[in-house]
Amino acid sequence: MKHAVLLFFIIGSTFSNAQESPKNDLYDYDVEERLKELGIELTEPSEPTTYKISLAVKVDNMLYLSGNVPFSKTKNYTGKLGKDLTTEEGYEAARLVGINHLSTLKKYLGDLNKVERIVKVLGMVNSEPNFTDQSKVINGFSDLMFEVFGERGLHARSAVGMAAIPFNGACEIEMIVQIKE
Repeated sequence: MKHAVLLFFIIGSTFSNAQESPKNDLYDYDVEERLKELGIELTEPSEPTTYKISLAVKVDNMLYLSGNVPFSKTKNYTGKLGKDLTTEEGYEAARLVGINHLSTLKKYLGDLNKVERIVKVLGMVNSEPNFTDQSKVINGFSDLMFEVFGERGLHARSAVGMAAIPFNGACEIEMIVQIKE
């Protein structure tokens, strides 16, 4: 009986000392302030006009983001990795896709602090047949998600090579995000 009481005391005190999440926020920092610290400016994403698809679809507390390519008003990354672009340029291309996805998340959620977790990422790299550093390219995206969301930015991921990407983009990345309702 003495051991049961001691065990109850230990378990009870463990739960009572657990840290609770802030009431109005999932983070101990403001994600949007973090973007400013990183020097990242989001843009207004435009909905696709050539086909009947959406940039994001919400199902329950999950947001599924369509594939996005590394294009912005100031920079476009086109061509094949291993021929037209280096692995480092591919990394930067994937990072730009990450910024594009953050812009989409901001548009659909209104507040990036509503992101509970980056769940799954599929990175497709426009690659020459002998190019095998697809994972190093998509690290540009994954590193950005961790920089912005911390541990909540860690995700399951696939990084694969493709013979072609729409608009000859260097890569295309889609993701699944768990959100706070």
